[in-house]
Amino acid sequence: MFPDWQSLTDAQHERWEAVLGTLTAALPARAAGVVIDGEHAAAVADRLALALRSAGRHCLRLTDRTPLADEDAWRVEGTPTTIALADGPRWREHPPTGRWELAVWLRAPGDHAARRADPGSRTKPAGEVVLDLGDPSWPVIRRVSGNVAVPEYWYVAENQAFFAVRAAAWDTKFGDDLPAYAAAVAEAAPVLGGTALDLGCGTGRALPALRAAVGASGRVIGLDVTRQMLDAVRSSGRDRDATALLLGDAQRLPFADRSIDTTFAAGLLNHLDDLAAGLRELARVTRPGGQLVVFHPTGRAALAARHGRVLGPNEPLAEHVLGAALADTGWKLASYDDPEHRFLAIATRS
Repeated sequence: MFPDWQSLTDAQHERWEAVLGTLTAALPARAAGVVIDGEHAAAVADRLALALRSAGRHCLRLTDRTPLADEDAWRVEGTPTTIALADGPRWREHPPTGRWELAVWLRAPGDHAARRADPGSRTKPAGEVVLDLGDPSWPVIRRVSGNVAVPEYWYVAENQAFFAVRAAAWDTKFGDDLPAYAAAVAEAAPVLGGTALDLGCGTGRALPALRAAVGASGRVIGLDVTRQMLDAVRSSGRDRDATALLLGDAQRLPFADRSIDTTFAAGLLNHLDDLAAGLRELARVTRPGGQLVVFHPTGRAALAARHGRVLGPNEPLAEHVLGAALADTGWKLASYDDPEHRFLAIATRS
């Protein structure tokens, strides 16, 4: 059920206002079309229309009751700066401005996929945003692609918003994965006495294994973008295994060049806004011969099935795609294992 505006808490109001403000600011000053599709599309479009009008934009709200617009109708009803805002699949192939400037795809509760435009379609939008409504009172922008003028580091605030409300229950939901983390670290075999980074450490499930691997003389650093996750590390007592816990962005690491021996990245790469930029930043801080350990306690196909979808052939963590991305950013893929029970890829710094 989609919550009405009056039922939201102050924090939920602020979250919606942040997302709507980002979408409003992303639109050009000229006339443009926006289509919103997925569960709750009409309600989200209504909220965006109010935000646009509050920002001084003329908004022509197109609903299922509005006749499909053609170019002549748009010239009559529109202005040089009007935003045509439509919702639902009925409008998808009928942009009144010639094409959609922005498509917002809604990811509903329990739905980890979002419908996207056909790349060959004449109505392919200039830009796309995937908006996660897993909790309809707490929207989070999960993906931005194409020509969308969002702030450069939009993904930091959105990842923080996504994980902050999940941190307290994370170990309750995923705590039985600890042996899988320990096994992955043991197989990677970080150098004794070296510096190990748990990047996107979450609640710190890899920290004890990394400490055991590098020994008392080594350094173990946990870094996460979300303060609440680091609070959960401390609550669990796993901070005792860390030399330091840092709040930071994986694409702008607070480390000197060539200062890390091993980076353990569990479930991180798919959350990077720019995979190539993230891998280059990791290469910058890693010593030659150092390693990057990419891990998830569930294999890709099993994880996709759990989320109700089938893997595509060219997804970012497919062996040939990941190997090429690593090679282009200063790495060499040394091993790749993707059975049902885990995903583990190890790369070495060139």
